[in-house]
Amino acid sequence: MITITDEITVSEVARSFPASIPVFQEYGIDFCCGGAKRLGEACRDKGVSVGAFLAAVEKAQQSLAPSKAGDWSGTTVTELIDHILSKHHSYLWAELPRLSEMLAKVIAVHGNRHSESLQALDKIYARLKRELEDHMWKEENVLFPLIKRMDQARNGGEGRAPGPSASDIIQVMEFEHASAGNALKQMRQVTADYQAPHDACNTYRALFAGFEVLESDLHEHIHLENNILFPRTLELEG
Repeated sequence: MITITDEITVSEVARSFPASIPVFQEYGIDFCCGGAKRLGEACRDKGVSVGAFLAAVEKAQQSLAPSKAGDWSGTTVTELIDHILSKHHSYLWAELPRLSEMLAKVIAVHGNRHSESLQALDKIYARLKRELEDHMWKEENVLFPLIKRMDQARNGGEGRAPGPSASDIIQVMEFEHASAGNALKQMRQVTADYQAPHDACNTYRALFAGFEVLESDLHEHIHLENNILFPRTLELEG
């Protein structure tokens, strides 16, 4: 087990200590796309001491159920992929169009009074939705089947067919993850951290709540891929 210090990267902490993930989320520290940042720097940027962060992680660690939730060290990449598909991809395929419909209703009712923020939100979200759907299609039809064949070959099955290398595809996926992370930040900016206006209806407030859940799910989703699945895939390919 590694020791958490100021110099360790955020991604290493998230990967080695699953209990740190809700703490990163609480302090607003990017543990997926921004995982290469040193922990000390990430904490300073958010105005929290490393000591306070460690105390929060220790508290979260003690409260973890003995089921090893979030610990993927003993699973195969195939099992991890199946989890990503069943939990995160299935959620996005259903939630992205639902949020799009809700946003359209909110714009129809409140667009005149809050046109600046809602028009910006609509533009950012439409791009994010389009990019995520294209991204998931590529993972489900190209990258994930390739990784599963590599995993099978490592365990004595047939070798994978000739084609693009996993590392080349992963570079594209990581770039797209960064784009999604930037979109999430922009959505927070134009909504003042999802603070609904005083005249917001229930749909308006439910929309913002849905976007916050989407953000949390995407952070976990990207963490699993950037910090766990992709490095293990590169080891398989290497």
